[in-house]
Formats: sequence, structure tokens, C-alpha cells
Amino acid sequence: MTLGDIRNDWQLEEIQEIMNQPFNDLLFQAQTVHRRYFNPNEVQTSTLVNIKSGGCAEDCAYCSQSARNQTEVEKEHLMAVQEVIEQALAAKEKGATRLCMGAAWRNPTKKDFPKVLEMVRVVKDLGLETCLTLGMLNDDQVAQLKEAGLDYYNHNLDTSEAFYPKIITTRNYQDRLDTIDKVQKAGINVCSGGIIGMGEEHKDRAELIRTFATMRYHPNSVPINLLVPIEGTPLAHMKGKTDVFEFIRVIATARIVMPQTYVRLSAGRMELSDEAQAMCFFAGANSIFYGDKLLTTDNPEAGHDEQLFAKLGIHAQQNIKAEMAAQKLAQQATDLTA
Repeated sequence: MTLGDIRNDWQLEEIQEIMNQPFNDLLFQAQTVHRRYFNPNEVQTSTLVNIKSGGCAEDCAYCSQSARNQTEVEKEHLMAVQEVIEQALAAKEKGATRLCMGAAWRNPTKKDFPKVLEMVRVVKDLGLETCLTLGMLNDDQVAQLKEAGLDYYNHNLDTSEAFYPKIITTRNYQDRLDTIDKVQKAGINVCSGGIIGMGEEHKDRAELIRTFATMRYHPNSVPINLLVPIEGTPLAHMKGKTDVFEFIRVIATARIVMPQTYVRLSAGRMELSDEAQAMCFFAGANSIFYGDKLLTTDNPEAGHDEQLFAKLGIHAQQNIKAEMAAQKLAQQATDLTA
């Protein structure tokens, strides 16, 4: 095998060896792989909209929306479809190609799920790709999302299986893997990532990447989040605990072992300097969230991103090769059900 081959048989020791090599060698290798599969000066842009905030039954130690954490986020009802349309139009005007809609649920409610399906349909009619994160799904819900035309489903693993119980106890790691498996079998793109800086060890970061890289199909998108410590959560004390070079090592390693995957800079970009973000792009990151707000945390304004792109000679991706992606997904679904 040569550098950049698509593999699903990665061993932990191999990934650790990649991640631990001299920094310049790591970045050179990551950039070499990146150029084999992507335009190195093109970045996919998504906008994230919080369609239902607060009151989640899960106990995720990092999350401001957990009903078990004492934060200032209040429980709200599901957003109206018309408001989603307005948010989608604004995102499209700013250059986003995908609208990601997040709801603070353990799993979707029977009452609200039909409205979520309508959101998918109307956003697609506006010419945007659609992504949802709703928590765990059953087979029927996955089938309905597929029929509605959902492009991506986000379900983060957050961390390694070993470290996971220290962050979340209300569902287990296999629950998350089962939802991802259902989504892949239905032929919906998977978006699944992790959070760096929750107190996990270097080995846990390598193990998280190994979990993604040994799935039958690598996730189409892997968001790498830098923890944003929020007052009222168990991880509020973790501010400033992650070295930026360690964060970049994770980006570069993800790029090398998952060559065709979009690696997204997600939460925590407010903590990264322009120089650090430029190094992340060099290391293989090629997707960001556009807009000054993620679910409940701050994000750089679109204008600032545009200025940074101009300095680096980077441009936002204008069109997604949807037809090719659909063909690939159809083949994957056939393989998985064979």
C-alpha cells in the first residue's frame, strides 16, 4: 500500500506512529495526501442552526443543553419551519452550501419528527444540502429521513470508547455506533467527530481516529472540536488545557488515515489564532462552520473567515458533486445489505 490508499484495517499502533512523528514530517505527509484527493485551496462551508435548544435528557459533561447541567441555556420548543427557511436563505446568501440542523434530544419525539422531515424537504428545495443531528434513531426514523432526502446525519462519538464513560453515562458507545450503522446502511452520508481537550489522553485521540478509520466506510465528514468549557458543566474547569500543536496533530492524522473524508474545524475556533487555523488547513482540514454562532457557543463571524480565506488564497467550495456522491452512497447501501 502507498501513502493515501483507502484502508479500513488500521491498527492503533500505526495511527500512533503517524501522530507521533516529527511535526514537520506529519504536516508534509498530511498535505501530500490532501492534494491527492482534494483541491488544497478549497474549503466546504456549512451553517449550523439550533432548531431545538435545551432540556436534553443526556448527561454529556461538556454540553450546555443537558437538563442535568446548571447552565443558562433554557429549554425551547422546536423551531417553526418558516424560521428554518429564513435561516437557510441567510446561510445560502453568505455562501454556505449545507445547512446543519441540531436538536437537543436523546432521540426525536414522535410529535416533532414530522416537522423535522418537512424542514429537510424545504431546505433541499432551496438548493442547500441538509444535515441533521437529533440523537439516536430507530430503523423507521432512518427510513423516513432517507425518503425525505436527507443528505447527512451527524452523530458524534466524542472520544474513545475507553474514555467515553467519564464523559457520558446515559447511553453507551455501542448505542452511538448502532445509529451510525443504521444511517450508513440507508445510504445517508455520515458526519461523526470528536472533541479534543476533555481530559482524554493522547492514546484516546488516536483510538477515536482508529474507530472512524475502521468503519466499513469512513464517515464523509469528521468534525474535530476543541472543547469550549462552559460554566455550569462538569468540564468548565478545563479551559486552556489543550496544546494547539496537539490539536493540529489530530487534524493531520485524521487526514492521512481517512483521505477522502472532509475534516471540519468545528467548535473552539474562537480559541484558535488565524495562524493556528492556517496550519490546520495545511494539515488537511477542508471544512468549517460559517456563522457567528454554533449551537450555543460563539464562532468567528463570516466576514472574519472571508478575510482569512483571502489572506491564504483559499476559497469556499461552490458546488458539491451531488450526483457522484449519490452514486457512491447507492453502491455502499447495496454492499451493506448484500
